Amino acid sequence: MKRRRSFRDRRAGGARLAAELSHRSWHDPLVLGLPRGGVVVAYVVADVLGAPLDVAVARKIGAPGHPEFGVGAVTSSGEPTYDGRSLRSLGLTPGDLREACAAEKEEARRRERVYLRGREPLPRAGRDVILVDDGLATGVTARAAARMLRRDRPRSLTFAAPVCAPEAAIGLKAEVDDVVCVLRPERFRAVGEWYADFGQTTDEEVIDLLQ
Repeated sequence: MKRRRSFRDRRAGGARLAAELSHRSWHDPLVLGLPRGGVVVAYVVADVLGAPLDVAVARKIGAPGHPEFGVGAVTSSGEPTYDGRSLRSLGLTPGDLREACAAEKEEARRRERVYLRGREPLPRAGRDVILVDDGLATGVTARAAARMLRRDRPRSLTFAAPVCAPEAAIGLKAEVDDVVCVLRPERFRAVGEWYADFGQTTDEEVIDLLQ
């Protein structure tokens, strides 16, 4: 028997997440979506909270031969973040991933240029920043983004997603002030399993939402 999906699509996940976040008190909130799919969720959250929307770009570093399996992540600046347990299990070192890291850093820079369209990112210092994605699997991309955002000195930094792997949510608390998840299923395998429609989001969709 096929299991019923928890969210119709990313917008529905965003509505559920926004309901959780709307019960809290925020100081000058800023909602940042992790492109691409996280921006769709973040758009709904920002709309409900009456907060501005922007992006925080971080790129997954995939395992050799299995790019969908993230063993690390990198932003457009700063050092990469790696998942030590994943590296050990695959017998890899950061040096083995140097070329992949450089390629993903360049892609992060490209996406920032595309999404920001020549403008500066919205100010983050002194604000309650809410970093949003469509889900949390290993958590390595969220950790890389959080470390980048900490340099901008927000008043607080919260990560939020409709569905999170419990272990990843616990691990992420070392990087942020709070982790908010609608669902933390014990049997978690992939983010897409919890959405009926988990189609790929395009750059054009992200640009439209930001506008």
